[in-house]
Amino acid sequence: MNVYHSLDSFSKLPRAVVTIGTFDGVHLGHQKILSRLHEINSSTGGETVVITFWPHPRMIVSEDSHGLQLLSTIDEKIDILAELGIQHLLIIPFTRSFSELSSDEFVQQVLVDRIGTKKLVIGYDHRFGRNREGSFEFIQQNAPRYGFEVEEIPRQDIDALAISSTRIRKVLLDGNVREAHELLGRPYQLAGTVVKGRQLGRAIGFPTANIELHESYKLIPANGVYVVRAEYDGKSYGGMLNIGTRPTVDGTSRTIEANLFDFTKEIYGEKLRIQFLAYLRPEQKFDSLNALIQQIQTDKKRALDVLEA
Repeated sequence: MNVYHSLDSFSKLPRAVVTIGTFDGVHLGHQKILSRLHEINSSTGGETVVITFWPHPRMIVSEDSHGLQLLSTIDEKIDILAELGIQHLLIIPFTRSFSELSSDEFVQQVLVDRIGTKKLVIGYDHRFGRNREGSFEFIQQNAPRYGFEVEEIPRQDIDALAISSTRIRKVLLDGNVREAHELLGRPYQLAGTVVKGRQLGRAIGFPTANIELHESYKLIPANGVYVVRAEYDGKSYGGMLNIGTRPTVDGTSRTIEANLFDFTKEIYGEKLRIQFLAYLRPEQKFDSLNALIQQIQTDKKRALDVLEA
């Protein structure tokens, strides 16, 4: 997949089949649009183009963006779209001035002049341009002038899926990582750097990798204990992970700590990618370290059952 980080770096194509969106999470609803893009492309002999924006538009134009939590980082989005077979990904830097483009200016300057769009596919009720004034109806009415066709994924198709980034965020904040998996079409994941912690896990026989996320906006699931798989150095390791404040040892700050099975390497400063497979239990405060150790042993048995299923 060719990736472009500015409009100027993109060379106009003869038969571009295009879609536009933020595609947060690239969930199954988004994948339906991308699948249609491939269908059209196979019959026209063109090239598939996804246009997305970074930073997320809400980070620029919304007053309440401080608490914005996203399902995918820009790097994760690139990886997923590449796996889905998209040929060209254009990431437009989203600025205040770019947000002021009218819908007509956006279509003419971006879709026509820069991309060479011959067919545009958009999701139901997709809006674009200044104040989100542009719509499917607007493009359809002006299609002869622009010189391309437009297709909207029907509302009933989107409603039948009942999938949205908002819904996925909600189930993750409830700790329901299995449902998030079903809606995304893959396990939810976090990636970060392993940093030194208090090394309390090592002292009780369950050493953990303390994970510091690279992006503050990345959504972290609910506090609790999870079954996970971790990717490190091209290999996959089963394990369990705790998100929370570690109340049994008087912790105060929220941490993400993974105990990887059959793993003994020191990997401070290195990157781990975590996939969430199942939720085991909420975080809780135990009366003693012995009680905590007994519970962790039970957690591990349950985690192994999940991993072996």
